[in-house]
Amino acid sequence: MIRLRGVSLSRGGRALIADATVSISPGERIALIGANGSGKTTLLSALAGDLAPDRGDIDQPWRKVIRLEQSLPSSPLPAWRFVLDSDPELVAARAELAAAEQSHDGLALAHAHDHWNELDGHSAEARCRALLAGLGFSGADAEQPVDALSGGWRMRLNLARALFGPSELLLLDEPTNHLDLDAVLWLERWLLRYAGTALIVSHDRDFLDKVATASLHIDDGRLVRYAGGYSEFERLRALHAQQAERKRASDAARIAHLQSFIERFRAKATKARQAQSRIKALEKIAIAAPIRALRGVSFALHEVGDCPDPLLVAEELDAGYGDTAILRGVNLTVRRGARIGVLGRNGAGKSTLIRTLVGELPPLSGSVRPSRAIRIGYFAQQGIDRLRPAESPLWHLQHIDPQAREQVLRDRLGSFGFSGEDATRPVGPMSGGEKARLSLALMLHHEPQLLVLDEPTNHLDAQTRDALADALADFDGAVLLVSHDRYLLRATVDTLLVVRDGGLQEFDGDLDDYAEWLLKSRPGAGEPPANGQAGGALRAEDRAEPVADRREARRLAAERRARLAALLGPVERRMQALERKLADAEARLAELDRVLADPVVYEDGGRAAEFTRERGRLAKQRDECEHDWLEAAAERDRLAETERDGPREA
Repeated sequence: MIRLRGVSLSRGGRALIADATVSISPGERIALIGANGSGKTTLLSALAGDLAPDRGDIDQPWRKVIRLEQSLPSSPLPAWRFVLDSDPELVAARAELAAAEQSHDGLALAHAHDHWNELDGHSAEARCRALLAGLGFSGADAEQPVDALSGGWRMRLNLARALFGPSELLLLDEPTNHLDLDAVLWLERWLLRYAGTALIVSHDRDFLDKVATASLHIDDGRLVRYAGGYSEFERLRALHAQQAERKRASDAARIAHLQSFIERFRAKATKARQAQSRIKALEKIAIAAPIRALRGVSFALHEVGDCPDPLLVAEELDAGYGDTAILRGVNLTVRRGARIGVLGRNGAGKSTLIRTLVGELPPLSGSVRPSRAIRIGYFAQQGIDRLRPAESPLWHLQHIDPQAREQVLRDRLGSFGFSGEDATRPVGPMSGGEKARLSLALMLHHEPQLLVLDEPTNHLDAQTRDALADALADFDGAVLLVSHDRYLLRATVDTLLVVRDGGLQEFDGDLDDYAEWLLKSRPGAGEPPANGQAGGALRAEDRAEPVADRREARRLAAERRARLAALLGPVERRMQALERKLADAEARLAELDRVLADPVVYEDGGRAAEFTRERGRLAKQRDECEHDWLEAAAERDRLAETERDGPREA
């Protein structure tokens, strides 16, 4: 078990975590949540043993600790061999075997073979290649030297190395950042089978909801544990915030009452003793500060109003680079109000398609016809690299709209989180999330009618992702979105297109259907439920098998829901009873606080004492109800996870 006792951490002289005490049990998968710069990566460094705490103790018993590397790897080795060599035990065993063979020492050779077999060395290459395939590497990619791969694929190799080596504690910092949705879904399944303890930093709420058994939230230097993944953390934190606000209001009312009594009776000799008693009571009450809102950014998009229809038409489009076509025969119509999500593995051609549609790349053949006078807003994956490091957000906005008043531009930047001095500081030292927010602000400034977004959430924290999802959901223009963020896709699109095998196909189903299809569409597992062109109708013979598969999947899902309802029914009924009891106690406490706030009630000492005793009993009952409710919620989460995941593999 990992234990933190009174741990304080800082970086660069800035305090990040203070007096943290928490335990992590073996086999737990912990989501580490917090705003950018809150100390998540610093905590991972401390758990890895790379950083000593300023104060307190960290008991971390695991010896096989693997941390996901964040630096770009470099090696002349083929990708598969680079991953294979991440296991030091295998490397040592291979060297031992080679040395024994060279020495012609039969006994040493026998021991070396035994050691190699114990490590399952004969299957190591096959296991390594299977892992790379899961992360999206083709057979040819796996043979490529590491130095010949692009930055994104080399970062995937870091993840492959972290997953391949044997570990007891796995520390993953943003593991999904360079993955497409296919690889994210594969990683989810891998982590659900992982037998060790894992701490995961990610802003992908669906990913955390799927894999996390509990969450640790860093907030204003405090480390608070919650049951479940990101969505459950949000729900429980909101409940705690409501409870804290009720207590704060109750304490404020109690203070007002005590102060009123003190001021009224301080000078009366007959009441001096009671006044002194209430002064001491007043000193013991500490008003809690209101909890800070979790969301730091909230922006609303413009209204598009009347615009052309269709906005953009592509016909028999071949897209690619030079003489090499990556996509052929693409037909796509983007109509007014369209909400289109584009899926597909990395390297399939999603960004190539997007860049051709917005005019960054010329068509190799066919045509792309945008409507006359259409305003297209394009957010590119690498758009933040085009920002000028020495200039400020205000300068960038003034550069594209020199006629606008400065206050108007400042107001605009403020809605994207750049208020006051933040609007005038250089872009260079800013975080990736801040640069992404600025790129969004610049892209949206001229109020486009069609938003073309290529992985807009890669650098955004969870709160900004939620704000973007809310804004896009309310947007009355058209959206063409490439993203591996399922929460964003569910909130903003209603049509899914898949880039696959050099073409663009409409997917007949939702994201859950897509995840199921991916499992079945591994080599030899069938074709996608698609017609080969975006927007057309599927033939009955094309649809029969996929529809049957989905019906069976939904039947099984309904059975799982029924079992889950039967399992959770008693716990949820108990929680509902506790909620009713809590509401009754809160109502009566509020009534008693109003009574006790009236100085007249203290003229009858017996009556006042009775009210005070009743209030004490109810306050204790309320606290017990809250504690029992939280324990019941944790039990519900445990039962739900057990039913969802089934028994863990040994």
